[in-house]
Amino acid sequence: MTARFLSFGKDAQFGTFYFVAVMMGACQLLSLLELFHIADGFDECRLFPRFMQVIERNVLLFLLISLEEFQSKPIVCVQFYLWNILGLLRYPHRLFCLIGTPYFKMLWVHQTLTIPVYLMSAVTEGISIFLMLPYLSESEGTDSVQPKVPAPMYMYSPYIVMSWILLLVLGSSLTVLLLLKERKENLESWNKKLN
Repeated sequence: MTARFLSFGKDAQFGTFYFVAVMMGACQLLSLLELFHIADGFDECRLFPRFMQVIERNVLLFLLISLEEFQSKPIVCVQFYLWNILGLLRYPHRLFCLIGTPYFKMLWVHQTLTIPVYLMSAVTEGISIFLMLPYLSESEGTDSVQPKVPAPMYMYSPYIVMSWILLLVLGSSLTVLLLLKERKENLESWNKKLN
């Protein structure tokens, strides 16, 4: 993405989604494995924050794939960059822990910078979903969902997306609180090991 941006400038945002969508989609589907690793005890993270991050990303990608006219918006590039930065903050620390040589500076960077980057990512996800609402409203008749209930009832899909914004706010708030608690616990345990 950076090479495309440096090569094509502002014009790079129009093709960025097509350039990285398949790879980003595959990576996000594979990120479901992280949840199994946490549940099985291979990874010592809290399950809820990772679950929220995976679900948020997969829902947003599903919406992006279904709305071609929204894919060239600048917010999509910003969102992809934030997701990649989160990965760059998380995985080097995990790698050092796996090979048995945890490094305090990597722990600090991971535990400290992940929280504001996650907040920015959650805010841009909310903005993206909010900006998608007019595109969903254009196809009013075709985007209705009929749940399997005895009475005939249709749910207008922009309302479903608006309710997702509420869930995003609540889930992200709880995730940030859990990440702050995890940061405090990890840094305190590291300090106890040093003393």
